[in-house]
Amino acid sequence: MRLFPRILLFPLLATIALASNDGAENRLKESVNEVVSIAKSAKDRASLITAVQPPLEKILNFQIMTRRSVGPGWRQFTPDQQAEAIKLFTTLILRTYTAKFTPGESPAVVFKTSTSPEPGREEITTSAEYKGSTYDVVYRMENQGGWEITDVVIEGVSLVGNYRAQFDGEFKQGGANAVLKALRRTVADTK
Repeated sequence: MRLFPRILLFPLLATIALASNDGAENRLKESVNEVVSIAKSAKDRASLITAVQPPLEKILNFQIMTRRSVGPGWRQFTPDQQAEAIKLFTTLILRTYTAKFTPGESPAVVFKTSTSPEPGREEITTSAEYKGSTYDVVYRMENQGGWEITDVVIEGVSLVGNYRAQFDGEFKQGGANAVLKALRRTVADTK
C-alpha cells in the first residue's frame, strides 16, 4: 500500500472543502435569487407569502429549526404535537420573513464569505441592502442529503437561538402545551 506524502493531501483536502462550499453557496444563491425575484414581482403581501413558500420550504429545514428552537423539551412532545409545532413555526417564519419585504421591491444581496465549521456544515455570510439600510445575514447550512438552511443569523442574532430563549421559558412553565399555545398566539398576531 502506497501512502501519499502529506504535502500532496493538502491541495486535495482544500479541493474537497472548496467543492463543499461551492455546493452550499450555489444552492443558497439559487434560492435567494428566486425569492428576490418573487418579491420583486409580487403585487401584495398575501401573494408574496403564497409564492415564496415553496422555494423556502425547499431550502429551509423547518423540522430541524423547530426542534432546535424548542430545545431538549422537544423529546417530550408527542408526534402530533411535534407536527403541529413544525406547522406553526413554519407559518410564523414565513409571515415574519415576508413582513420585511414590500411587494414589488427587492433587496440587493451580496455573498461575502463561506466557512466550514465542521464537515457537512457551512456558514455563508451575506449582506443585504434594502431601503437604504444594510443587514449582515449569515446562513447556517447543513448537508442533509442536500444543502439546507438550519439557522439564520441576522445582525448577530440567531433565529433559532432567539426562539429557543422564548420557548424555553414557556416549556419550563407548562411543557409542550405551553409552547404550542405560545406559538398559536404568536402566529395569530403575525398576520
